[in-house]
Amino acid sequence: MSLIISIETSTKVCSVALHENGVLLGDNSLWVAQSHSVMLTTMMEDVVKHAQREMHEIDAVAVAKGPGSYTGLRIGTATAKGLCFALDKPLIGINSLTAMAAALQGQTPGNHWFCPMIDARRMEVYCAIYDEHLKEQQATEAKIIDEESFKDTLDKQTMIFFGDGAAKCKEALGHSSNALFAAEFYPTARSVGKLAHQAYENQQFEDLAYFEPFYLKDFVALPSKKFKL
Repeated sequence: MSLIISIETSTKVCSVALHENGVLLGDNSLWVAQSHSVMLTTMMEDVVKHAQREMHEIDAVAVAKGPGSYTGLRIGTATAKGLCFALDKPLIGINSLTAMAAALQGQTPGNHWFCPMIDARRMEVYCAIYDEHLKEQQATEAKIIDEESFKDTLDKQTMIFFGDGAAKCKEALGHSSNALFAAEFYPTARSVGKLAHQAYENQQFEDLAYFEPFYLKDFVALPSKKFKL
């Protein structure tokens, strides 16, 4: 038996889901940028309450660990770790891109591979490649997209590009007939929870004390501006 609450804050969409033995009991999503820190705790409480469960009944907490928004990942991680410490429950970390691919798996006919993309500004994206069975074919990376990107793969394999980083890459990659593009798509707690159930069954837990978000790129703080009065 497993009752898992999942948190996804790696993009502008903030979402929470509750799964029991891999079956979705309820979820809540808020498509409002910069609302994560204000609404996340309330959303968690609402999902558990509406599923007629109690927070102390939770067996594990799952969080999308990144890559994605630095601020969003810090908020999600801090909230997940705090809940784990308070309830003395294990933490499960799920790659945000893998969760995106899991959400699209089974939704498209044919032998398509998946390339989820999270916008990293300019022509750079966080991306990975998965086959139809969610087996990783290219590891998560920060990649600057041009017309030569993924050429070797696209020469022999149909791929679906999706996520908030895919639209800006369509002009560069659309010359290949094997490049398909899905509508705007975000990672959600639903698919995080789907993968978290598998991780829970395999006892794949994070080290709670040392767990940090998967930023992929080092965070660089910009120098503060000084103004003359």
